[in-house]
Amino acid sequence: MSTLVIQSHRDPLPAHWYPPCLDSVRSWAAEQKFTYRFIGDELFDPLPDDILQRTVDRTVVATDLARLYALREGLREGFAAVVWCDADVLIIRPDRLKLPDDAYALGREVWVQGPPDDLRAYVKVHNAFLLFRQGNSFLEFYLDTALKLIRAHQGPMVPQLIGPKLLTAIHNVIGCPVFESFAVLSPLVVRDLLSGGASALKLFQRRNSVTPAAVNLCGSMVANGELTDEEIGALIDLLSSRPSVLG
Repeated sequence: MSTLVIQSHRDPLPAHWYPPCLDSVRSWAAEQKFTYRFIGDELFDPLPDDILQRTVDRTVVATDLARLYALREGLREGFAAVVWCDADVLIIRPDRLKLPDDAYALGREVWVQGPPDDLRAYVKVHNAFLLFRQGNSFLEFYLDTALKLIRAHQGPMVPQLIGPKLLTAIHNVIGCPVFESFAVLSPLVVRDLLSGGASALKLFQRRNSVTPAAVNLCGSMVANGELTDEEIGALIDLLSSRPSVLG
């Protein structure tokens, strides 16, 4: 069997801009002759009861863990490779999005933030994109480590606990393979793109080693008020018609 691409989100979708994102991934998968699978709330079925209790008010953490079970199941079904894409990922250059040959790979995050006179770019990795191939040793290690971290954690959990925070900590020690084409857009970069601004966008472009072919639009930024659905919708229109604005 070939490659399985998995996405998931609760139903109904919370905003009008999610379908174009999902369609972009579904179309890319079809062009690559990959199998595409969308999973609803059944994504959480494999999670142990104690984990569900610990993450009852931390859906992001539960989702970050549940995707690992879904990816592992895909490998157990016999797929040669499994790919996860978040529901708020938009593929803007499908012809340039070729999976790396590595046994596994993570996405690249260049997060630009700060005041205009002191912008900073924090280079990390993210789990909005994940790739695992048959025989990789990282998926089981990551899953086991994430379970242990959730069970050992005391106090409130930050949403990124077992996602970007854990993966970046591991990456900083062992140097995980990174799929540079899968980027993340912070609110400052989004607003530069929409307004024709330059500072945050230029810093983002300078710190990315390649021009992104796919971007995570960080729908969570809408929930915390840093972006609006209208802004993300406008960004999708812009990137779909003019992907060259990213470089």
